[in-house]
Amino acid sequence: MTSSTGSSKSGGSAVSGESGESAVTLEQLERRAGTHRDRPSYGHDALIACDRLVRIFTADGVEVQALQGLDLLVAEGELMALVGASGSGKSTLMNILAGLDVPTAGAAKVAGRDLLGMDAKTRLRYRREAVGFVWQETGRNLLPYMTAAQNVALPMQLSHRGGRGRRAERAARAESLLAMLNVADCRDRRPRQMSGGQQQRVAIAVALANSPSVLLADEPTGELDSATGEQVFAAFRRANEELGTTIVIVTHDQAVASEVRRTVAIRDGRTSSEVLRRTEVDATTGQESVVAREYAMLDRAGRLQLPAEYTKALGMEQRVLLELEQDHIGVWPDTPPT
Repeated sequence: MTSSTGSSKSGGSAVSGESGESAVTLEQLERRAGTHRDRPSYGHDALIACDRLVRIFTADGVEVQALQGLDLLVAEGELMALVGASGSGKSTLMNILAGLDVPTAGAAKVAGRDLLGMDAKTRLRYRREAVGFVWQETGRNLLPYMTAAQNVALPMQLSHRGGRGRRAERAARAESLLAMLNVADCRDRRPRQMSGGQQQRVAIAVALANSPSVLLADEPTGELDSATGEQVFAAFRRANEELGTTIVIVTHDQAVASEVRRTVAIRDGRTSSEVLRRTEVDATTGQESVVAREYAMLDRAGRLQLPAEYTKALGMEQRVLLELEQDHIGVWPDTPPT
């Protein structure tokens, strides 16, 4: 490529190629660069934005990559599920979003807060006020020597709602949350006096005490029977619908995963696919139905994880042939000539 300067129709310098392609003026190049600069940043309108997130653990001199360039966007007000096999990276991601762990590389923002740029004091405040967390083990969510109402009031005491003068305000909010989640009758009970399902619903109230931007839950129905699990999920849905809280649930429970609009699967430390459920109207009958479709995830580097059952069925290993068609990309297994 050689460059030459001269007068163009727009009165600016031009760059031309040896092959005779049309000249590009400096003004055009500057305009293109400006358009690129003005383009919204990745995840600018998402409440949760994970960009090429990496987390490496080292044990006995061996490095293990729990997250390998994970991308994830979650919109404000969304109720979604994360699924995946054990060791896929789900819990690692949740710990990072909860401020309990720090990624090795990449970027992560929650409600405008940069999770990689926090000092210890800011991270503590973030955990107390910006996110709520519900663990799988009911015993980890509540203090055993406090009543349900006292457990719900405690996060408020530790945050900006502390002080004796605001005791009535804390008590009123605790009452309101317990009533919304249908456990008002447990207000004066300690955890040992409640069932597992009641404990988890009180735990949701505790997580909502400081009006967090995001509520995270790691296998919240894992220790419960199916009927009780449905009650706990109904509590999450109520919090999402009535308070507008964004909720992300890690689950192996297919009943839970099938009840949310969006389910994202994580495999080998990356988002591999997602299922979207949309309400569609039949053009002939006018009847509404919920239709679920599964999509493969294309990350920002252009990588695509093909479902294992697909690659196995077609004998795809190591490399594949790609061909760009008018409206799709064809993928074929490599078949050496015989």
